[in-house]
Amino acid sequence: MSVDVKYSTTATATGGRDGQARSEDGRFAVALSTPKELGGAGGDGSNPEQLFAAGYSACFIGALKVAGQQLKVKLPDDVSVTAKVGIGPRDAGGFGITTDLTVALPGLDREQAQKLVDTAHQICPYSNATRGNVDVGLTLA
Repeated sequence: MSVDVKYSTTATATGGRDGQARSEDGRFAVALSTPKELGGAGGDGSNPEQLFAAGYSACFIGALKVAGQQLKVKLPDDVSVTAKVGIGPRDAGGFGITTDLTVALPGLDREQAQKLVDTAHQICPYSNATRGNVDVGLTLA
């Protein structure tokens, strides 16, 4: 598979789950902390699963917009995507993640909304990156 890269960025993390992460341009900087459920102290920092959830949900809205253009459907201004990301041990060893996306498309009929979601799932780079590796659930709100 080849990708015609139109944009790339770089971020660096130090200290692992109890450190910090920062983009090369400094516009994104975040303190990290390990959730208590994973054996950490909790704390005020974010964690990689939160960052993944935020990125996937924002990216999926972008894919919905492209799908809307392709299908000639106007998306509502208040479209939203909520991503729930889980992490835990895999049966095959190591750790894995799961993701459930809840998509709200107020004002659209259910059939039209489902077509948009299905099309966006084929377009979204996060969906394409996770396909076959991560269980992704899609629900219309």
